[in-house]
Amino acid sequence: METLAQFGDGGPGPWILLFPVIWALVIGGGITLLRRTVWRGRRGPGRPTAVADNSPITVLGHRFASGEIDEDEYWRRLSVLDEQFGRTGKGGAA
Repeated sequence: METLAQFGDGGPGPWILLFPVIWALVIGGGITLLRRTVWRGRRGPGRPTAVADNSPITVLGHRFASGEIDEDEYWRRLSVLDEQFGRTGKGGAA
């Protein structure tokens, strides 16, 4: 009696290649699922990038927070930057 494990002369048949293909599909599907769900939150569209951190409004905020400029100068410069660059959507009065 010939079983699935025996092919012709006693070795495995060409169907044995099906197992690596199935595992590749399972692993690839898992990675795809993780990329579309869990890992997307780490670099989603709402997350600021390095360019946004170096925007003039952000630099001005850092200068004000560190005490390099006073409040009057901060608001004066911020109004000029708002006209040129607009708000980044990170809060504050719009």
